[in-house]
Amino acid sequence: LNAAPGRPPRQHVRFLPAPDGGDGAATGLVAARVPVLADHPLVRGPRFRRLKIGAGHRLDMKASGVFVLGIGHGNKLLTDLYNCHLTKVYTVGGLFGKATDDFSDTGKLVEKTTFDHITREKLERILAVIQGTNHKALLMHSNIDMKTQEAYELAVKGLIRPMGRSPPIITAIRCLQFVLPEFQLEIHCLHETQQYLRKIVHEIGLELKSSAVCTQVRRIRDGVFTLDDALLRTQWNLRSVQNAIWDCQLKVKTELEKTL
Repeated sequence: LNAAPGRPPRQHVRFLPAPDGGDGAATGLVAARVPVLADHPLVRGPRFRRLKIGAGHRLDMKASGVFVLGIGHGNKLLTDLYNCHLTKVYTVGGLFGKATDDFSDTGKLVEKTTFDHITREKLERILAVIQGTNHKALLMHSNIDMKTQEAYELAVKGLIRPMGRSPPIITAIRCLQFVLPEFQLEIHCLHETQQYLRKIVHEIGLELKSSAVCTQVRRIRDGVFTLDDALLRTQWNLRSVQNAIWDCQLKVKTELEKTL
């Protein structure tokens, strides 16, 4: 913002000595319009010194992907979106055969195990159990009587979700890639942390009579925001930020009206 062209300095009228006619005689004063020195950049300093920016659902140092920020009035919209309890989607990479103290592939090695007995079918059975267990938790924390018309209408719209604080809930999980010892999952979840997702990978390894570490956590969707809405580091400039705000306004408004 400070690098953008600013408004021209204000002008005011000053009475200045008239130009010397050359004979040394005083010629009086003349009115002239001159810039107000108080508006000069070297006097005024930067126009913007503070800008209120809020962070949405955070990402830790080992995660990447969609990270939503709110600027100015956008901070209130962030709070409203937070109260919608929208689903977030991650791609999570895993590696069978070892375990670490922090469940990531960069942590301190705790043990090594065999993994040749693991198949994609066995992995998908474990994922189905995880999804079923979490689906029951979702219904329990949504505080909705599933036999009512309200529950049916919310289910049709895909709006069954906990409308308050709850433990992390996985609403969907599937295997995207499986090439031993590596695999990749797509996880749809609520109220999670990235460390929770790494722990899920660790527990999947244990259920398969092996061990596993998480190699990547990447958020590809945060509510209405996707990777297509995200700005790369090379796009962190005023024009790109303005365009991103304008492009997302309708999506945010529509989601808030539908949910709240």
